[in-house]
Amino acid sequence: MTKMADLLSSSLSEETEKDKEDRERSRRHARTNQNKAGGGITETLGFKTKPGDSKAKKGSLSDLSLLRFITTELTRGYFLEHNEAKYTERREKVYTCLRIPKELEKLMVFGFFLCLDAFLYVFTLLPLRVILALLRLVTVPCCGLSGSRLLQPAQVCDVLKGFIMVLCYSMMSYVDYAMMYHLIRGQSVIKLYIIYNMLEVADRLFSSFGQDILDALYWTATEPKEKKRAHIGVIPHFLMAVLYVFLHAILIMVQATTLNVAFNSHNKSLLTIMMSNNFVEIKGSVFKKFEKNNLFQMSNSDIKERFTNYILLLIVCLRNMEQFSWNGDHLWVLFPDVVMVIASEVAVDVVKHAFITKFNNISADVYGEYRASLAFDLVSSRQKNAYTDYSDSVSRRMGFIPLPLALLLIRVVTSSVKIQGSLSLMCVLLFYLGMITLKVLNSIVLLGTSCLFVKEANMEEKLCDPPPSAASSRANSRAHRVKLVHTLPQQEAAADRGGPTPSSVSPPLSSVTSSPSPAIPKSDSDVFLTTPDGDDEGKIVNADVGLGGDARPKTPKKDLLEIDRFTICGNRID
Repeated sequence: MTKMADLLSSSLSEETEKDKEDRERSRRHARTNQNKAGGGITETLGFKTKPGDSKAKKGSLSDLSLLRFITTELTRGYFLEHNEAKYTERREKVYTCLRIPKELEKLMVFGFFLCLDAFLYVFTLLPLRVILALLRLVTVPCCGLSGSRLLQPAQVCDVLKGFIMVLCYSMMSYVDYAMMYHLIRGQSVIKLYIIYNMLEVADRLFSSFGQDILDALYWTATEPKEKKRAHIGVIPHFLMAVLYVFLHAILIMVQATTLNVAFNSHNKSLLTIMMSNNFVEIKGSVFKKFEKNNLFQMSNSDIKERFTNYILLLIVCLRNMEQFSWNGDHLWVLFPDVVMVIASEVAVDVVKHAFITKFNNISADVYGEYRASLAFDLVSSRQKNAYTDYSDSVSRRMGFIPLPLALLLIRVVTSSVKIQGSLSLMCVLLFYLGMITLKVLNSIVLLGTSCLFVKEANMEEKLCDPPPSAASSRANSRAHRVKLVHTLPQQEAAADRGGPTPSSVSPPLSSVTSSPSPAIPKSDSDVFLTTPDGDDEGKIVNADVGLGGDARPKTPKKDLLEIDRFTICGNRID
């Protein structure tokens, strides 16, 4: 037995040795074939040597020299065309960053004149419209026209705006600007810096909620009186609107006073700290994920913020010029500080938008879409079947409410400029006519430019869509609610019995959700879609039926103009 085991082990060892020799022989054969194919030259660290070279036979250690390594590093090459797509993308990002200042400033200039148009409307056309509405209110009952309405809905809104301005101005006359200035001036620099930041946050919150208060007042005063009112009435809404406009005007006055204290400080430390606060905004927004909707909201917020800062700077200059008896030399003293504030705002906006578009792979052409969206709002508000006034549309898009800011400017101008004699009244009349002329020219230029933007974006067909009537929209919403109420209990009962659900024999849920169901008609600007991105993200997704028979419709992704409230409160998306 032992002899048999020895023979078996010896035979196995011989077989393994033969296998090793065969594998070694095959490796040598493959290596020689490779050397022949390469011309008998081997490459080590970039140096080509022949197999018969004596240096190569000594081993690889002789090749490891400092001179050979430096020579290799100096002569080593690489080819960028092997990764052409990567470097082309990097170049496009650089070009996008270079295009951002131009495209952004185009949007900012267009948005600035939109805000200016809504702001001048409060001073020029709104008083005339209020006077016409009051004349109609007085003359219509005298003519015996009992069947017609006393005032149209637009005239009711104008009268409410006029009353709000008059009441708030009378309340603002009791606020002492000089006392507020000295009270703020007595605070320390750090405390004023904190106060200014708190005022900015409060202004955003007021802007977010203020237009909702005004819209609630307008709708409460003009809604059809077909059924019993389910709200608290017009007078409480009116008082809420008056309180909001007054508090927002006081807030902006404190903000302007703080800026005035920063301008008049000797060492300019407060002004420097306030300007450096703008660069902190870059840190808070650049490194976040942004989509086109979010960037549109941020752009609208920046337009509103820039226009508000211009009005605040105007108020500061008026107050300082009054203190120096309207000496023109003092205006040149304020000029460098004004330029510094404006330059810091522009620089922060450019850097912020450039890096946001770079990090989120957003093209610079998107600002053209934003400009077309704002232009569509303007053109649609000029139609006969418009849903709202243009100033209210700007307020919703940008969070810019002109009533508090206009109220503060009127308060500052009336306290700074003394009107005495007929010559002063003539100058005021000429100034008012000049403002009306500026408003009309600005409106004409904006309307023509907006029509060009709408035509370039192929939006003309959206302007021709007839608006749905209020009765049909209410009927559709009522039918939609009844259908859902009857469908959902049937689905639950069928699921409990284990039988087929009504969704298997009835039309899919997506067809139900696609029916028009809003109780309040939405404007064309709320449903229009801008230039598509090329993907199907903006399309309505049908309902997917899960494994357990749970049919849940997916919420479609909202595009730019589907979002109604473009407020500046935290760049939110409703």
